[in-house]
Amino acid sequence: MKKIFAVIVLLVTSVTLFSQSDVTKFLGIPVNGFKPDMIRKLKEKGFVSTAYDKDFLEGEFNGQDVYVNVVTNNNKVYRIGVADKNTVNEVDIRIRFNNLCRQFANNSKYTTFFSNVDDYIIPEDEDISYEMSINNKRYEAVFYQRPDTIAQKKDVENYILENYTEEELNDSITASKMIQEVTSYVMDGMTKKNVWFTISERYGGYYIIMFYDNEYNKANGEDL
Repeated sequence: MKKIFAVIVLLVTSVTLFSQSDVTKFLGIPVNGFKPDMIRKLKEKGFVSTAYDKDFLEGEFNGQDVYVNVVTNNNKVYRIGVADKNTVNEVDIRIRFNNLCRQFANNSKYTTFFSNVDDYIIPEDEDISYEMSINNKRYEAVFYQRPDTIAQKKDVENYILENYTEEELNDSITASKMIQEVTSYVMDGMTKKNVWFTISERYGGYYIIMFYDNEYNKANGEDL
């Protein structure tokens, strides 16, 4: 048992493990807690309330003038939405979208995880207006923030002990199955820290909306 157990722990701890204490961050601020605290922290970063809504902020982010919205579920922050204030034409939105894809891909804090960044790039000859209005195509790219710390060996050990009996741990045939399941557990944590963006249209102009999501706080039907 000890040999199998040690092999599983060694293989799994080579992958980064997440926990609910390691959540998505926006400008270094955890996307978590209560809305008033989040708004206060964002204002400390230079954002200010808009004239029509004190909880709706505006400022500069990644070289763009943007609006910032804090979204909650059960009073807990689960999303920061960041939308361009200004719209641009089709040529410029293609450039902006593709540049964002490359910026995320080249940022060591992120991984595409399930996709290749080239899958997101919009070709030069693609008619964005036609695709969005006629074919209802959504242009969006999804990235995942890497964890801040590597999980300790004990985290994986506890997971294994909680999910497998001593008999199963003694059975070498189950080793492969356990590795797959524990690795799946690790990878599931990665999906809780997603950052994605999409192209939206307003009065014939285009703009980017970005979402920093903490999936741990997102509604999953528990209130239904």
